Amino acid sequence: MSRLDEFNSEPADAAVEALRGCNAAPRFAAGLVAGRPFPDAATLVRRAGEVARALPWDEVQLALATHPRIGDRVEGASAEARASRREQGAMGGADDDTRAAIVEGNRAYEERFGHVYLIRAAGRSPEEMLAELRRRLDNDPDAERAEVVEQLAQITELRVQELIDG
Repeated sequence: MSRLDEFNSEPADAAVEALRGCNAAPRFAAGLVAGRPFPDAATLVRRAGEVARALPWDEVQLALATHPRIGDRVEGASAEARASRREQGAMGGADDDTRAAIVEGNRAYEERFGHVYLIRAAGRSPEEMLAELRRRLDNDPDAERAEVVEQLAQITELRVQELIDG
């Protein structure tokens, strides 16, 4: 039995629990589980992105609360912690100047916007993440919320794909 078949047929509470590591917003898991069964992984991943992009800001904030700062050492054994360690793997190769700039940028970002800087780290170098951080510090709050939602959706899609791929 494929992981998609398992996801489609497992009890709703088990599916919701599995999805929490992909996106901690309660409406995300409920919305995705309500759409089962999915005919294929691509449809599931696409729907995960749609649900994530449609979350109200208060739910996005709940999801943000589970994401570590870029560059922080991620502790714990939760699905969220394991995914964050994988996604931020490139930070291990960051030089001291880049690390220091990201720490300072995180502080400035949180002061400006009131939440953690969220970016899809997978596939990005530390320098790319820093450049994006600096660019986004110039956003107005509404533009930044839109960027955060898009980044959350991209992270969610990657994590749902990993969940189904095993």
